[in-house]
Amino acid sequence: MNTLRINAARLQDKIRLLSAFGINDAGGLDRTTFTPAELAAREWLKNQLHQLRLSVRVDEAANIWAVRNGQNELPFIVFGSHIDTVPNGGKYDGALGVLLALEVMNVFEENGVSTRHPLELVSFSAEEPNPFGLSTFGSRAVSAKIGAKHLEGVHDDKDQLLTDALRLAGGDPDRFEQARRKPQELAAFLEVHIEQGKRLLQQDIPVGIVTAITGIYREEVTVAGEANHAGTTLMRDRKDALMAASEIMLAFESVCRDHPADETVGTVGKIANFPNAANIIPEKVQFTLEIRGKSRDDIQEINNEWDKRAAEITERRGIRLERRLILDQAPAAMNPLVMSICALQSQQLGYPSYPLGSMAGHDAAHMAALTRAGMLFVPSIDGKSHCPEEESRIEDMEKVGNVLLHSILALDQQLDT
Repeated sequence: MNTLRINAARLQDKIRLLSAFGINDAGGLDRTTFTPAELAAREWLKNQLHQLRLSVRVDEAANIWAVRNGQNELPFIVFGSHIDTVPNGGKYDGALGVLLALEVMNVFEENGVSTRHPLELVSFSAEEPNPFGLSTFGSRAVSAKIGAKHLEGVHDDKDQLLTDALRLAGGDPDRFEQARRKPQELAAFLEVHIEQGKRLLQQDIPVGIVTAITGIYREEVTVAGEANHAGTTLMRDRKDALMAASEIMLAFESVCRDHPADETVGTVGKIANFPNAANIIPEKVQFTLEIRGKSRDDIQEINNEWDKRAAEITERRGIRLERRLILDQAPAAMNPLVMSICALQSQQLGYPSYPLGSMAGHDAAHMAALTRAGMLFVPSIDGKSHCPEEESRIEDMEKVGNVLLHSILALDQQLDT
């Protein structure tokens, strides 16, 4: 068993084949959730799994599962990620985790490896933000964080209902809750992903062992002022919503920059100005504000300080502030046993590893509510992700793939439940 290694050339070939689904003229991938390109990629993946003689099924949330039987009636050791992309995305985000899981299954099959636990590959539906507005859709369905009521009336910007799209992918909105898994069914979950940052690359370390997945707090903020003539209204008489919003956003950035934790970050990523005319003082501005951090305390510290500064600006400028909570996702710690097993396997294989928090959300955050969960990171060239330039070195992917393989074997030996 100690001599088992993944086949890097075969992995590269699978990356090439999967990246053909959704390729656009700019070299990026448009393989967003439940689009024709993503549906075709799903069929390709299922075909690959059938070739390995795995038992393949699509659940009610359109997640793809593939089982390799074990010797005993023990809970499943699950591993995988997702194959959907952001618009004009890259070929590694999510897909690498599924393809490495496929490669591990390939190695076990061709070497006749027998495990005590049954093994299960998963490709989750709709991990990325998508036109239906429900990211980490598949893993949230599995972990009972969303149900059929969350599907009602949901549609994309082309008025396609989510329920119809789900059926096209093999899901069943009428029996949606049956996608949920029970904790006693699962022994552990492992996900491989590109880092999407520069920490591993800058330290020249090939294996990242994730300690926790960031919490995400998101609001829609409305700044309400008064519309008036841009020429005849003196500066002292203005209640300019856009200027007030700009000051509030810069105050938010200042609070985030001053926070001592490097992994606590804030973003204003979407903004709308009303009425958005050159000769009218803006009446209203809406923007999304997001805070990410490795602990609830870090997120709350940002929120508390920004709240004070925003209140001062609001009063001084004579405008109104309305805040609507969109998302408050708690940080998810990874399982200490899974982390220690991954670190030990990396050491025994002769690969340096480094513990780090994930500053992006992942399916593993929701699986952690069900079972022992862990994540492995592959270094990202220039830290780029969600873009056509997204890239990782094959030698790093190979090393992390070998750590995944041997961690699964170690979990199989050490876990009895």
